[in-house]
Amino acid sequence: MQTLTFVLSFYFSLSTAFYFHVGEREEKCIIEDIPSDTLITGTFKIQQWDIRRQDFLESAPGLGMFVTVTTYNDEVLLSKLYGPQGRFYFTSHSPGEHIICLESNSTRLVSFGGSKLRIHLEIRVGQRDLDAGLAQAKDRVNEVSFKLEHLIEQIEQIVKEQNYQRDREEDFRMISEDTNSNVLWWAFVQTLIFISIGIFQMKYLKDFFIAKKLV
Repeated sequence: MQTLTFVLSFYFSLSTAFYFHVGEREEKCIIEDIPSDTLITGTFKIQQWDIRRQDFLESAPGLGMFVTVTTYNDEVLLSKLYGPQGRFYFTSHSPGEHIICLESNSTRLVSFGGSKLRIHLEIRVGQRDLDAGLAQAKDRVNEVSFKLEHLIEQIEQIVKEQNYQRDREEDFRMISEDTNSNVLWWAFVQTLIFISIGIFQMKYLKDFFIAKKLV
C-alpha cells in the first residue's frame, strides 16, 4: 500500500477546502498543528474516474473511506470506516501535530471500473458546520429538557419528603402530647394513692394506739 503524505498548517477557526487525486487503497495523510481541546471537523467526498466518459463521476457508490486520526505519540483519536462521502469529528487532547489519514477501500465489488479517485476534503478547525451546530443545539435542548424533567422529579421528591417529615413531626407531637398527658394523669393518680395510703396508715396507727390504750 502506497502512502502519500503532505503537511497543511491551519490557524484556529479556519476552514480550508481542497481536493487531491489518489489511487484505490492509496493512503494520504494530512498533518495539522492543532491547539489542545480544539474541535476538528472534516467533510469528504469521493469521485471515481470513469474510463468511458474520461471524467470523474459525481459519486462513487460501493466505495468507502477509512479515516484514522493519530497523534505523534501514537494515540488513536479516531478510526472509522465511512461511506463514499461523510463527515468526521475529533477533539485534540493536547497541543501539537495530529495526523489525519484517509484511505479508500477496493472497488472489486463495484460494477464500473477505474482506480483513479478524486477526494474532496474540507477541514474546519475550531468550529462546526451549521447542520452540526443545529443538531448539537437540538441535542442540548433535549439534554436541558431531560435535566429539567429530572430536576422537577427531584423537587417533587423533596416535597414528598418534606410532607412525610411534616407528618412524622405531627405524629411525634401528638405522641408527645399524649405521653405528657398520661404522665400528668399518672402523677395525679400517684398523688391520690400516696394520700390514701397516708390516711390509711394514720387511721391504722390511731386504731392501734386506741386498742393498746396508749391514748
